[in-house]
Amino acid sequence: MWSSDRRRAARAALASLASLALVAAPQVAHAQRAAAAVRGQVSLLERAGASAGDVRGAVVWLVERGRASSPRAPRDGRIAMRGREFLPHVLTVPVGSAVGFPNQDPFSHNVFSNVDHGPFDLGLYRRGATRSATFARAGVYPIYCNIHSKMVSFVVAVPSAWVVQPGADGAFAIDDVPEGTYALHAWHERSATELVQELTVPAGGLSGVRVVLDARAWVAAPHLNKFGRPYAVTRADRY
Repeated sequence: MWSSDRRRAARAALASLASLALVAAPQVAHAQRAAAAVRGQVSLLERAGASAGDVRGAVVWLVERGRASSPRAPRDGRIAMRGREFLPHVLTVPVGSAVGFPNQDPFSHNVFSNVDHGPFDLGLYRRGATRSATFARAGVYPIYCNIHSKMVSFVVAVPSAWVVQPGADGAFAIDDVPEGTYALHAWHERSATELVQELTVPAGGLSGVRVVLDARAWVAAPHLNKFGRPYAVTRADRY
């Protein structure tokens, strides 16, 4: 049997634990930040007389200021080669993801990228085969075929879970964004540089964000092959 002193000590300890629980609960609730949507509009500023670019090819993502980046876990992506095209034209993936390039054409392709932050060359392969590349660093990766000069696509590897491509009207919505201060990044193949602007997101979310990408300097121009030389006119896109 417990003595009366031991019973009093046990009751005091239980009361102390209950008191701590009551104090801790509001602190946990306070640490949770409200999350809501960030909504806005992307537009391309084109030079006079230029044909309008497809705004759906833009990519918008948020990186929180003062905190470690929070990308989604790497996931496999896919860009098919069909009819001498890369499909889709633009693909976003979390940093560290692999992208497969299945050849669905009745002739060979050679997928490559010469970008400084992650060059690769998948070599020549035939219909039915798939080869993959891993995008270990954040950035934009122009993707080409060494056989067909008109084949172009882009992989955008982002270090953030908050990423979106706009609709045909330029409207976009990024859901589940906690309140805080962010760097908003935006890219389009026609823009000379990646746009970065600061954004403060309140607890209730944010709407009416305007993202204007300057495409006035863009002109269509041929790219070089994987050896850094022009494509041979007698071979390019003939098979």
